[in-house]
Amino acid sequence: MRIRSALTALAVVLAGLVAGAGSSTAAGSTSAAAYCGITWGSAEKSAGALSDGPLVDVRTGRHDCYDRVVFEFAGPVDGYAIGYGETWTEGEGLALSPYTAGGALLRVSLRAPAYDDDHLGTVPYAVGEHVTNLLRYPTLRDVVFGGSFEGYSTFAVGVRARLPFRVLVLAGPGSHNRVVLDVAHQW
Repeated sequence: MRIRSALTALAVVLAGLVAGAGSSTAAGSTSAAAYCGITWGSAEKSAGALSDGPLVDVRTGRHDCYDRVVFEFAGPVDGYAIGYGETWTEGEGLALSPYTAGGALLRVSLRAPAYDDDHLGTVPYAVGEHVTNLLRYPTLRDVVFGGSFEGYSTFAVGVRARLPFRVLVLAGPGSHNRVVLDVAHQW
C-alpha cells in the first residue's frame, strides 16, 4: 500500500513538471511573474474633474508590496494628474525638486483646493513643507506641499526610483473622499 501511495505521489509530481514545461515561451524560457502581481506601470495617470472639497489631511502607510500616500478631502473629490518628471514647481514657479528627497519625482496635481473658503482660506501646510515622516519606508522618500492655486493643489512625492504606481479614488469616511497613490517597492 505504501509503495502504491509513493508511486501515485511521484506520478503527480512528474505530471506537474511536464505541464510546467509546456508553459515556456517560444524562445524556450519562462517569463518572470510580476512582483506581487503588480501590473500598474509608470505612465502618467489622470482622471476626474475640478471640485471644491478642501484638503484636510495627508498621511502615508507601508504595505508588503507598496508604499501609500493618502490625500483626504472634506467632500467629493475625484480629480488628479500624477506622473514622473524631472522638476515640479509650486504656485509661484519655484522648483520643488531641490527640496524633495529621492531618486525619482512624482508630480501630483489634485483637482481640489488645499484651502477652505468657509474658514477664511486657511491652508493645512506651508508651501515647501515636508508633510509626512517617511523613516523606514522602502519606496517613499518625501512628500512636499507645493501649494494651492485656483482650485488645484500640488505635491512633489520623492521615491527611491521610477517604479510602478497606481491611483485610486475612495469614498469615505463619511462625506470625505480620498485620492490614494500607491508606489510599488520594485518592478
